[in-house]
Formats: sequence, C-alpha cells, structure tokens
Amino acid sequence: MKIPKLSGLIKRRFLLNYRIDPQVLKEFLPAPFKPKLYDGYGIGGICLIRLENIKPDCSLLPFGISSENAAHRFAVTWGDDQEGVYIPRRDSNSRLNNLAGGRLFPGVHHFARFDIKEDQDSFEVKMQAKDGKVDIGFKGTVATTFPSDSCFSSLAEASDFFERGSLGYSDTNQQGDFHGITLQVKKWEVSPFEVTEISSNFFDDQGIFPADRITFDHGLIMRDIEHEWQSEDDICSCEAIP
Repeated sequence: MKIPKLSGLIKRRFLLNYRIDPQVLKEFLPAPFKPKLYDGYGIGGICLIRLENIKPDCSLLPFGISSENAAHRFAVTWGDDQEGVYIPRRDSNSRLNNLAGGRLFPGVHHFARFDIKEDQDSFEVKMQAKDGKVDIGFKGTVATTFPSDSCFSSLAEASDFFERGSLGYSDTNQQGDFHGITLQVKKWEVSPFEVTEISSNFFDDQGIFPADRITFDHGLIMRDIEHEWQSEDDICSCEAIP
C-alpha cells in the first residue's frame, strides 16, 4: 500500500533486543523471510516508541498526531540481498492508528494501554493490549556503557546492525501480504539502556521460544530524533522468492 510521506519527532524509542537460536527463529518466520544473523544468533525484540507531531508532508496543519506504540520485530533477509525487519505485531494507544492500520497506515495496529513513568533517565513502562494477547513490562535507566555479555562486540556494532534494519514489513489482515515502510532519520544516534527488569508474554512464551534458546541481550534508547516514514512496495508471499 502507498501512503504519503510522514514526518515528525521520535520523542523516545526503546529497542529491547533478544538473541535467539536461529533454527527456532527460522521456524517462526513466514516466507520469504529468513533470520539475519549476528555472531551466529538470530535477533528479535520489541520497539517501544513515542511519536510526536506526526503528519503528512503535504499537510498545512500546524500540528500533528502524538502516540505511544510498540512493535515486535525480527532482523531478517529475503530475496538475493534484501535486509530489514519483519513485524508480526503492532500496538498503539492511538485510536486513529487502530482504525486506520492496514488501510491508511502500514500494518494492523492493535489498540493498547500504555502506563509510563519517567524521571529524567529512569523509565518504567507497562503495555497491555486490549485483546489480551500482548503484555509487556520493563524498568531501566540510560547507561554510559554497553553490556559486556551482549553478543554484539560494542555499542557501535549494535547501532550499525539496527540502523541497517530501517526497512520494515508488517503483517496485515491478508495472510501472506506484508506492508512495507522505511524509517529515515536525520541523525541516527543510540545510547545504551540498562534494563533491570523485563517481561514479555510473547518472548517468554516457551511454546514459541524455549527458555534455553532465547536470552535477553541488551537495550538501546533514542531520544528527540527528527524522522520521516516512507512507504515501500508490499511483499506478497505468493510472489516471493522461497
């Protein structure tokens, strides 16, 4: 689907990342997507993002839409040399996103409640989807060092990996069809985020990810980033390269 280019401000964006056994991830991903590996691991996680003043570039309105949003995402490759992220689930506290997702906005957006406590560099976030299928909670603080037990060798390596995943494909109401969108930022900048507590009924589900095949790896945070969303051609799995 094609939408007008959207622009606005990323007020804050958390990337909460897990390392996953690639065989487990391969079995989860739909065609044509395959795990993009780092140091032998598949990488998945949750992006929780506050967007402010989002509006089409063609809009003459002096203000835009603000919302809290969450996306479950996995680093993937497809075709000969394509790479990005596959997004099986999007949630938002915006009724507009909920109603227009899959129509005016790429991908289905489920309605959810966000409870956020923030004090300068400390955050406590809870998110519950109205349909009861997603429950996320975490606490943490902005850090100055990158965790030494991460599969990534440095903050710079992790930053480059996720910057290259700016193209995302989201599930739709039509099985096998995926809506595409690219995140373009004027300045890509991430900081380490030390996670002291985290729970996710999706990544904690041992029916999907056995406990010995998945490990929380690290957190990242972005703040006050000007950006644009650019619509991309959809993928239909019936036309995809196997």
